Amino acid sequence: QVQLVESGEGLVQVGGSLRLSCAASGRGFSSLSMGWFRQAPGKEREFVAAIGWSGSRTSYADSVKGRFTISRDNAKNTVYLQMNSLKPEDTAVYYCAASLSFLHIPSTLREYPYWGQGTQVTVSS
Repeated sequence: QVQLVESGEGLVQVGGSLRLSCAASGRGFSSLSMGWFRQAPGKEREFVAAIGWSGSRTSYADSVKGRFTISRDNAKNTVYLQMNSLKPEDTAVYYCAASLSFLHIPSTLREYPYWGQGTQVTVSS
């Protein structure tokens, strides 16, 4: 089992920045691929970014590429999402997720069996 707890929620203005953190406990963190997803009101949960177990491989949704950066610190069992140049359409609940996938960077919900409770990000114009 893996337990995930997100933090860093906030209200920011357009163009601002925010960093989300996700602390993991339980199963060996360094063997897991980690991802961030988000869900806006009335919309389906969507992939944002993911990172492989070593941190050397990453994947991003086109909508956040060049603005968001995912990283991890295996010594601290934590994954981060640095969000820059935020837009109103980035407003959503952001979820951290863990995958047992080892050979590729997963980007679909069904590949992630472990989820955090979510943290709210609101971008105001």
